[in-house]
Amino acid sequence: LTMLASISSTAMRSLRSSTATTVQRRLLNLHEYQSKALMQDFGVTVQKFQVAETSAEAGQRSKELDVPEIVLKAQVHAGGRGKGTFSSGLKGGVKLSTDPLEIESFAEKMLGYNLVTKQTPPDGVLVNKVMVAEALDIARETYFAILMDRDSNGPVMMGSPAGGVDIEEVAASTPHLIFKEPIDITIGVTDEQLNRLAHNLGFEGQKATDAMVEMKKLYDLFIGVDATQVEINPFAETPDGRVLCFDAKINFDDNASFRQQDIFAQRDTQEEDPQEVEADKIGLNFIKMDGNIGCLVNGAGLAMATMDIIKLHGGEPANFLDVGGGVTEEMVKDAFNIITSDPSVQSILVNIYGGIVNCKTIAGGIISACESSDLNVPLVVRLEGTNVEEAREMLNTSGLPIITAVDLDDAAGKSVSCLPK
Repeated sequence: LTMLASISSTAMRSLRSSTATTVQRRLLNLHEYQSKALMQDFGVTVQKFQVAETSAEAGQRSKELDVPEIVLKAQVHAGGRGKGTFSSGLKGGVKLSTDPLEIESFAEKMLGYNLVTKQTPPDGVLVNKVMVAEALDIARETYFAILMDRDSNGPVMMGSPAGGVDIEEVAASTPHLIFKEPIDITIGVTDEQLNRLAHNLGFEGQKATDAMVEMKKLYDLFIGVDATQVEINPFAETPDGRVLCFDAKINFDDNASFRQQDIFAQRDTQEEDPQEVEADKIGLNFIKMDGNIGCLVNGAGLAMATMDIIKLHGGEPANFLDVGGGVTEEMVKDAFNIITSDPSVQSILVNIYGGIVNCKTIAGGIISACESSDLNVPLVVRLEGTNVEEAREMLNTSGLPIITAVDLDDAAGKSVSCLPK
């Protein structure tokens, strides 16, 4: 089942170079309440829920739900909430209660405090919203997903009767419990496919019919929002025979942002790195990393090769930065400002191979950035390609303390050797 690699959100979000360097690319990440709202819009059955930004509001929303039991969930972009710890001292980002006043008390210790889980930074992430939802018992859990699969050249519906656990573990230990249905995107999913998958997941009688209806609506959602993955875990049935989608992970095609503007406007940048957010605004492909050598490169492949060679020389890259083919002098200047705003950066390496990119544009941006700010770290520049001689002349006559390099290996070595000892 080679398509299982597509299920892993880690695999979907990573680009790997020839060494251990891993670069994460930005993808729209919705909160749980936002995903549930999208499913509701497409008629998918989910539990009742409300969103609150204050503890008093959480208590009031609990009353309005008018359900026997309530579940309160901190809204952060991280897993492991149930076992997390808040800076307020509260343990657990998922709480159950039948009393709206107790829900309000829990919310008071969640909102405005950092939640630390196994997937957050050491200091945790600030919780600004909580979801108040109907708590339901689950009689049986299954797994269901729709994703774009390269091997099938289109969407694939995939499921397992072993839900509520990591699907990769199921695939590794009991692969016979994984079922898939490739879909002809020009026709759409058929009733025959839905019926087969519902029964393979263990739904029977009316519940099988209900499961088919839910899966069809989830497919409509998948196509309607330009998703690359819709993952429901668990896709479950309750003791009273209802079939519901309890939790969802939805990934979107970034190239469709122009026609899914309402969805992409929901992006919550508060949990993202400020440098990455700023770079995204100006059209730069920037990812913060843990090293101390800032990198400015054109082209993703060259950028990753540059990071590899820095590591080969014993250094550590502070960022992945691909300025792209349409870069302007102002964008280069902005890129420098983003790199130098990181206090961990102790040297900067510019590595440009100008094909589409004009080396003079890069040189002009470097000069403008250095003249408008106090550059207090060593700057190593390697340029090759379009108008490289004019660009080198611009840098040589600028009076700036630039360290030039003849090739990438030379540049990487110099960027490491000029680090403070």
